[in-house]
Amino acid sequence: MACIDFKHTPYGDLALISMRGCEDISSQVDYYLKQWRNIPEDESFVLPANCPRFGTGEAKAVLKHTARGLDVYIICDCFNYNVTYKMYGKTVPMSPDDHFQDLKRVIAALGGKSRRITVIMPYLYEGRQHIRYINESLDCAQALQELVSMGVETIITFDAHDNRVQNAIPNHGFDNFFTSFQFIDTVVKTNPDIKIDPEHMMVISPDLGGMKRAVYYAGALGIEMGLFYKRMDYSKLIDGEHPVVSTQFLGNDVSGKDIIIIDDMISTGHTILEVAKELKNRGAGKIFICVTFGLFANGTTELDNAYKDGLFDAIYTTNLCYCPEEIKNKPYYHSVDLSKYIAAIIDTLNHDTSVNDLIDATQRIQELMEKHSMSI
Repeated sequence: MACIDFKHTPYGDLALISMRGCEDISSQVDYYLKQWRNIPEDESFVLPANCPRFGTGEAKAVLKHTARGLDVYIICDCFNYNVTYKMYGKTVPMSPDDHFQDLKRVIAALGGKSRRITVIMPYLYEGRQHIRYINESLDCAQALQELVSMGVETIITFDAHDNRVQNAIPNHGFDNFFTSFQFIDTVVKTNPDIKIDPEHMMVISPDLGGMKRAVYYAGALGIEMGLFYKRMDYSKLIDGEHPVVSTQFLGNDVSGKDIIIIDDMISTGHTILEVAKELKNRGAGKIFICVTFGLFANGTTELDNAYKDGLFDAIYTTNLCYCPEEIKNKPYYHSVDLSKYIAAIIDTLNHDTSVNDLIDATQRIQELMEKHSMSI
């Protein structure tokens, strides 16, 4: 007996709330939603919200429109350091903690009146502090529990550092979306002559943590993968990170092959560049660095010098977190736009239908590969 073909209607009237620093991507998401739903250009799904600060740095959230009965989606970038506020007369950049507090303030301002609250946090707050070794805090798990205790039904993130952190909220929604299709599509568009087959390309994970991601890319593209295994000294912390004791490459010969290095984030860039240098020493061809979140915490001087030395050919990051204009203007930088993808996720969830097809991009990647192979 066939299952009923359920006709889903919107769960509730749709509303977007853009936290500070997310105005650009929220505007693009709003554009796509209006296009798909035939909403007049002078109207918007964005519900105005503000978090004004007192002179002491204290803050509050103010909604400029009622949210009663609305299906609310809050877009938040906790790592936009370009957003500032005044405290005791000094200009202070907002830290991840400041952004997270403002997010909670907005949720509190909704006052339980909205029909449903979904938080879209592309780079998961404290996502790197997801496990405990010894005498450490579990910040990410604590943050997730705080959000759901305030009434958030679902948390959406992208390429989570470790999505097992969702075990902290087993009875609530946690959707981890992947950016693989958008990355491959952008790489192909910017390199139309690139050959993606086992003879000409490999995908590399810079560490053990990204192995599953690299395995997926390799399987979807039909190419081989390699892995750099890093042995770390967990008894020490330098600048908040455990130092690497030794590195070993696990994989087949990379000589003459173009390389896609896959990772979830680039902070200082030091690790990625070490991997690129090792690959070049082994005879690799072009090197494309694809990382979901470009944080560039130490600026770009090291990256600029590495590019001049020919260690890599291009860096691709998404627009899911803040990227300074100076980086966008670099000759090696390419932005991967995820605004349409986010709009599709919101549109699907608002209609209370499954997002499985959006999460699994294997078929779309394979269709893209077939189209690309026919064009070269």
